[in-house]
Amino acid sequence: MNVGLDTSVVMRLLIGKPPEQTDSAVAFLDQLRRRGDRAVVSDLVISEAYFALQFHFKVTKTEALSALASMLSTGEISATEQAGKVLKQPGLATAKPGFVDRLIHASYTASACSMATFEKSAGKLPKVTVL
Repeated sequence: MNVGLDTSVVMRLLIGKPPEQTDSAVAFLDQLRRRGDRAVVSDLVISEAYFALQFHFKVTKTEALSALASMLSTGEISATEQAGKVLKQPGLATAKPGFVDRLIHASYTASACSMATFEKSAGKLPKVTVL
């Protein structure tokens, strides 16, 4: 069985605060693993965590992206949608378009959609119309 983690759980795992909630989150992951179940996170949770790390914890874009990629690379937590693929792109911290715009684009193209935007930098991605 897959269990989706909320942003609050992901943040405890990434930041380690408060310690008692972090311990509960780690114990929950251990319990899932012992049962043969999997923890998963959605693109929305990954996006929220990305911004929360920067805004609330003053983590740089590079550090936030690295922490999220590292969390998914262990195999204990997996992404349900496109975040795992997008986080593997090189130079993502300074890329134009940025992480969340690339995540939105990946979601649309995975659903066989094109994308319309006013973001000129997104024009270099496939299947994008810049208005």
